[in-house]
Amino acid sequence: AVALLNEQGIEHTYREYTADPLSQDEIHDVLTKLGVGPRDVLRTRDANKAGLTGDESDTELIALMAENPRLLQRPIGVVGERAAVGRPPENLLGLV
Repeated sequence: AVALLNEQGIEHTYREYTADPLSQDEIHDVLTKLGVGPRDVLRTRDANKAGLTGDESDTELIALMAENPRLLQRPIGVVGERAAVGRPPENLLGLV
């Protein structure tokens, strides 16, 4: 995704999610901008590895995503009040 943005000459700031994970409030804000719930951006494979059952509440999932950022789909682009999951990376181009 970063390579695509660079190729297109789109100025952006990259946040390394493992070194600087999103807080619960930030995750909630991103979910609002995406218009989805936490299950919609949950990485299933990583959730299974973490022992999640699928019975967790939204609040629990957001807390778990803040503790273990690998549970959250990425990349996620945010521009103002809009956001998009960059899978495929071309989805991010709709934000500019």
